[in-house]
Amino acid sequence: MPATIYDVAALAGVSIKSVSRVLNREPNVSAALQAKVQDAVNSLDYRPSLSARTLAGSSSYLIAAFVDADLTLEHWRSGRGSDYLSRLQFGALVECRKAGYHLLVELVDYGASSLEARLSALLRSLRPDGVLLTPPNADDPTVLDILERNGTPFVRLGADRDLGRGMRVFMDDRKAAADMTAHLIGLGHRRIGFVSGPAAYPASQARRLGYEEALSAHDLITEPELIVEGDFTFASGQRAGKALLTSTRRPSAIFASNDDMALGVLNAAASLGVSTPGGVSVCGFDDTPSAMFSTPPLTTVRQPVAEMAAAATRMLLEAARDPARTVKKIDYTLVERASTQPPG
Repeated sequence: MPATIYDVAALAGVSIKSVSRVLNREPNVSAALQAKVQDAVNSLDYRPSLSARTLAGSSSYLIAAFVDADLTLEHWRSGRGSDYLSRLQFGALVECRKAGYHLLVELVDYGASSLEARLSALLRSLRPDGVLLTPPNADDPTVLDILERNGTPFVRLGADRDLGRGMRVFMDDRKAAADMTAHLIGLGHRRIGFVSGPAAYPASQARRLGYEEALSAHDLITEPELIVEGDFTFASGQRAGKALLTSTRRPSAIFASNDDMALGVLNAAASLGVSTPGGVSVCGFDDTPSAMFSTPPLTTVRQPVAEMAAAATRMLLEAARDPARTVKKIDYTLVERASTQPPG
C-alpha cells in the first residue's frame, strides 16, 4: 500500500503540518526540518498525488506557459513543428520536474475579442501558481491586466514594453541583430537584405533596429527596398527571398530575423539558381536544429530559449523566497557556419 503523509510525519517525528510546509516549499523552513522530512520521503518512496497536495495547501503545483495560438498552429500545420515551443517546454519542464510541479502549455489568441473572457475562465479553472508569458502575449496589456487582477505571478520572456510590470527574462535582440549585421559587413557585404518578423512581436522591431544601427555604424544607409516583412514562417521567407533576389540590384547577403524564414530564403535562392553562399550569403536567428542540417548549414544567432524558460520557471518557483529577483538577462551566441562568406 502506498505511503501516506501520515507515514512520512510519523517516520520523521514531526507534525503533518510540518511535512506539508516542506512539501509545499514554504518560506522559513529550517534546513534540519527539511532534511528530516526529505529523508522520510525518500525512505518511504512517498509520492503525493496532485489532488492531495492541492487540498493540503493553497498551491496548485501547476505552471502555465501562454504561447501565441496563430503562429504556433501555423508552424504545426506546415509540418515543420515549433522548435521555439519545444525548447521552451524543455527548459521549463526540467525546472518543474525538480520542484515537483507540472507544466501546462496554453494557446492564447492574441488580440481576439474573446481574450479577456477566455483567459479569466482559464485562470479560475486551472489556478496556476505562475505563468510564463511568451511574445506577443508578454507585451499584451489585456493579458497583464488579467493576471495582475487575479493575483497570479508571471514572468515575461522577451518583453519590450511596460518593463516595470512583473518579472522578466530577456536577451538583447537588438544587439544580437547588430552583431550579425556587423559580421556580414566585416565579410565585405555592403548591400544586405533584411527579412523582418511581424510588427506585433517586439523582437521583430528590436532586430530590425539592430540591423539598421549596424549599417549606420559602418556608414551604410538603410535602403527600404532591401527590407521585406515576413511572419516568421518558411513560406514568408520564400516570398521575401524571391522578392529580394529578383530585384534590379539584388543584395549580396540576406539576414532573416528567424531561422524558418532564412531557410525559406535558401529555398528561394536554390529555385532561382542563385548559389549560397557564392551568389548570396544567408543568415538567420534562433539556431534551430534545422540550421545545422540545412544545405549549406546556416549562420545564425543562437537564441537561448531553453535557458530563458528555465530561468523564468525558477523565478516563479522562488518568488516567495526572493521577491527582489525580478529581471534576468541571458546571453546569445553568434554561430558562424557555411552559409556566409565574402561576396563572390
